[in-house]
Amino acid sequence: MNKYTIGLDFGTNSCRSVIVDITNGNEIASHVFEYPSGEAGVIINHDIPNQARQNPADYLLGIETTINEAIRKAKETGPYFSPNDIIGIGIDTTGSSPMPVDSKGNPLCFQDKFKDEPAAMVWLWKDHTSYAEAQEITELAEKIRPQYLAKIGGVYSSEWFWSKIWHCQKENPDVFNAAYNFVEICDWIPAVLSGDTNPKSLKRSICAAGHKALYNEQWGGLPDEEFLERLSPELGKLRNRIVNKAYPTEERAGYLSEEWSKKLGLTTNVAIAVGAFDAHMGAVAAGVKTGTLVKIMGTSTCDIMVYPNNKILADIPGVCGIVNGSVMDGYYGIEAGQSGVGDIFLWFVNNLVPDSYGKTTDEKFINLENLAAKIKPGESGLMALDWNNGNRTILVDTRLTGLLLGQTLLTKPHEIYRALVEATAFGALAIIDRIEEYGVTIAEVVNCGGLAIRNTLLMQIYADVIGRPMKISRSEQTPALGAAIFAAISAGKLSSGYDNIDQAQTAMTGISKVYNPIKENHDVYKKLYQIYKQLHDGFGTMSWQGNMFNVMKDLLDIRDKIRKEKKC
Repeated sequence: MNKYTIGLDFGTNSCRSVIVDITNGNEIASHVFEYPSGEAGVIINHDIPNQARQNPADYLLGIETTINEAIRKAKETGPYFSPNDIIGIGIDTTGSSPMPVDSKGNPLCFQDKFKDEPAAMVWLWKDHTSYAEAQEITELAEKIRPQYLAKIGGVYSSEWFWSKIWHCQKENPDVFNAAYNFVEICDWIPAVLSGDTNPKSLKRSICAAGHKALYNEQWGGLPDEEFLERLSPELGKLRNRIVNKAYPTEERAGYLSEEWSKKLGLTTNVAIAVGAFDAHMGAVAAGVKTGTLVKIMGTSTCDIMVYPNNKILADIPGVCGIVNGSVMDGYYGIEAGQSGVGDIFLWFVNNLVPDSYGKTTDEKFINLENLAAKIKPGESGLMALDWNNGNRTILVDTRLTGLLLGQTLLTKPHEIYRALVEATAFGALAIIDRIEEYGVTIAEVVNCGGLAIRNTLLMQIYADVIGRPMKISRSEQTPALGAAIFAAISAGKLSSGYDNIDQAQTAMTGISKVYNPIKENHDVYKKLYQIYKQLHDGFGTMSWQGNMFNVMKDLLDIRDKIRKEKKC
């Protein structure tokens, strides 16, 4: 009889469950649940543009709905499937997405007093309200704890754990004072399913703690009390209530509780894996290994690599973190990424593309892509910076903004669309250059996520800009598949047949398509990339010296040359 695991993927706007055959990675059934709260699942405030919160009640409803529906669909696929053959559940979430909880681990927003208070909800990864606190954390660490910054690329981010909690203390002291603790949702959801949400005993993820909360075994786990007290005495007190131990995702958080067993129609023998962030699990499902860069492409992009932990690895300025065991046990996890990719394209289509390109968003995207595909690299004379949502890597600055230059009175929307795609590709190349500059060889690039699978123009431009083949992961649901892989490992060899992640990856992952670079396009993009780097360094760093007089002229020269060659 085949065995199955469930991957639960909690995204920004929805969650999904995928039931996976662990012998081959086939995804036999899935279901998606759109979060009902807020706008597309996000609690926003138009007076506070950086706010992004989430209602944890949506997660609980999503678990029950998606798993029951996926099981119903799986039963329809054939007579041999049985829920009794599901041996594990794995969970991936966004992050850093911490939530204030009481002493029993219940969300504060479940209390009548705080039910409508955004500060008592989940502080979603894309909440940037704590940019000032992040800067203060960076400045203090530079003075007294430079080793903290060395492991996170040099700058602490407003997307991360401590800056959000500190901002909560300032924004809403009532919520902060009522909170016994703050828990990442990738730690809370496995605790919910296993029936033990006690903040003192739940298993915290090394993925979340290491990449977002300054956890590192080199200095004994979490940042020390003195450092946090220098920021705020209350943060120092809070540190002593946070479990100072974190676990890799291969570990088991527990087994399915009786309560959830009844809700889901599963046995209490179902193993619950320690949670992790979506990108890290997606990388595993895409086949990450030494020398492989995995790009998880969606509203933003996360880049993940692993490096053997028995070898020396230099600190890499500008990356989001280097953490032992955050992706797979036995390896350092290297995380980088771009704060806006798909979000930039969607913003452009929703706000600036006329109805002549289509009546619906989908129609506009299709027509933009078809027309943009007819344009040669450099032909439009346009150049953009991909910072509409700030820069995550390598500048680590949420207060950078987007830029488009080179437009004339003849510029068309599809030309701008292509320039925005090219900008994200240039940003991706800047990350690759930085990682390789510090001694990590990138032998291949594997891409996954909706953008990689559906946007052929995007992937060809990435191949042409980066100058390497762009491989596409076989799975369309890599974070959920990665969660299902870890669920199989947490269930144990007797149940799954797998000793380690490497064995499970070999059986359950693969490549579906490859985009190869076109040499003549790559040659042009090498010239354009130098202009991008000039803009990148000029607008993004304080150390750059020079002027921008050449930029518009160089873009025009390249444009005119390409147009002349195209006519011949």
